Amino acid sequence: MKKRILAIGILVALSIASYYMLSPYRQQSASATQVSEASATLHADSVSKPEPEPKVLYGMVVDSMLIIEDVIKPNQNLSHILSEYNISFGTIHNIALKSKEVFDVRRLAANKKYTLICDNDSARTAKAMVYEPSPLEYVVFDLQDSIRIYKEQRQVVTEERTMSGVIESSMYQTLMDEGASPALVSKLADVFAWQIDFFRIQKGDRFKVIYEQQLVEGEPVGLGRIIGAEFEHFGNTFFAFYYDQGNGVDYFDEEGNSLRKAFLKAPLNYSRISSRYSPRRFHPVQKRWKAHLGTDYAAPTGTPIKSVGDGIIVASTYNSGNGNYVKVKHNSVYTTQYLHMSKRAQGIRPGVKVKQGQIIGYVGSTGLATGPHLCFRFWKNGRQVDALRVELPPSEPISKEHAEAFAEVKRSLTQKLESISYPVKEEEKVLAKVQ
Repeated sequence: MKKRILAIGILVALSIASYYMLSPYRQQSASATQVSEASATLHADSVSKPEPEPKVLYGMVVDSMLIIEDVIKPNQNLSHILSEYNISFGTIHNIALKSKEVFDVRRLAANKKYTLICDNDSARTAKAMVYEPSPLEYVVFDLQDSIRIYKEQRQVVTEERTMSGVIESSMYQTLMDEGASPALVSKLADVFAWQIDFFRIQKGDRFKVIYEQQLVEGEPVGLGRIIGAEFEHFGNTFFAFYYDQGNGVDYFDEEGNSLRKAFLKAPLNYSRISSRYSPRRFHPVQKRWKAHLGTDYAAPTGTPIKSVGDGIIVASTYNSGNGNYVKVKHNSVYTTQYLHMSKRAQGIRPGVKVKQGQIIGYVGSTGLATGPHLCFRFWKNGRQVDALRVELPPSEPISKEHAEAFAEVKRSLTQKLESISYPVKEEEKVLAKVQ
C-alpha cells in the first residue's frame, strides 16, 4: 500500500514538472499564432480594394460630371442650346463651321435626343454635346480644349425572330396586334407581291414569317431580311424561301421558281433618255423650277409604248397636264404610268388586264410637252421613285448548280415554319378549358 501511494506521488510530481517545462513552448506557440493572425490582418488591410469602374457615356468618362438629357424643341438650334451652358456665340459659330463635313447643325431635328456633359458646378459649362439623329448613330461635339466633331455608329445585333397571325380585318392591323413593326408589313407584301393582292386580303387568311430583327442595346431599331414565309390566301398556300444564287437576292417557292416577275428595262424599243427623274427641274413649258418625278424617253411620234409588266389598267384618259395617259397596276407594290401619248391603244380602258410587252399606246406630245416623248413614271408602295434606280430583283429559277444547296435551305426553313404555331383567340382558349 505504501508502495502504491509512493508511485502515485511520483507520477503527480512528474506531471507538474512536465507542465512547467513545456509552458514556455506553449507561450511561444500562442504568441506565434497571435503574430500570424495579426500578420494576416495586416496583409488583408494592405491589399487595396478594387477601384470602382469609371462611368462611361458615349465613350467619355463622365465621373462627377453633370449629365443633362433632353430633346430638340421645334425651331431650336445649336445656339439656343449651348449658349445656356456657358458657351460663347463665337465658339458656337466655330462649331457650326467645323462640323459641316461631319454633320450640318442646321439639320437638328425636333424631338431628337441630345445629351449635354457639363461641369458639375454653378457655371455648368458644357464640355460635350451628343446629338442622336437616329438610334443607330450619334454625333459628338467635344468642346474641351480644341473642338472636335465626330460621328459614331452603335453596334447593331441581328436576331432571327418568328411571327404568325390570322387576318381579322387587315394585314397591317394583324401585324400591329402581334407587336410587329409597320416595316414588316411592307417587306412581307413585297415578297408576295406577284402572288397575293394585299388589297384583297380576306378574313381567315393567315401567315407565318421568319425574319431578322436589328437591335441596339436590346432595343429594336430596324428590320433585316425576311428569311422564310408561308401565306395562306383564298385556300391556297404560298411559300417564300430567301436564297442568293450569285446574281442577287431573290425569293423562291417550294419548286425553286422565283416569286418575282421581271419588268422590261424600258417601255420603248426605240428611244433615248431626254430627261431623268429629279426633285427639281426647270420645266420647259411652265418656265419654272419643279419636281420631275418621271423619266422622259424621246422618240418619234407613233412609236409603240409597251407595258413593262403584267397588270390591270387603272386609268386610261386625258388631262391638260399629262395629255393622253395610261396607268397600270402590276400588283399591290408596283404601279407604272405612261404620259403624253398621241393616242391610246384600242381596248385599253380601266379594268382590262394587260401582259408584259403589250402595246398600250403610242408616243406623242399631248398635254404639257414641247416635243414627242414618253414620260414614264414608277410607283413602289404608293410612292413615286426613280425607275432607273429602283432595285428590281432577278426572276430566274434555281439553277442546277444551286439545286442541292437550295433544297437544304428549303428543308431547314420548312421545318422552322412548321414549328411556328398560330395565335389562339381568347374565346378559343376558354372553350378549350371548358372541354
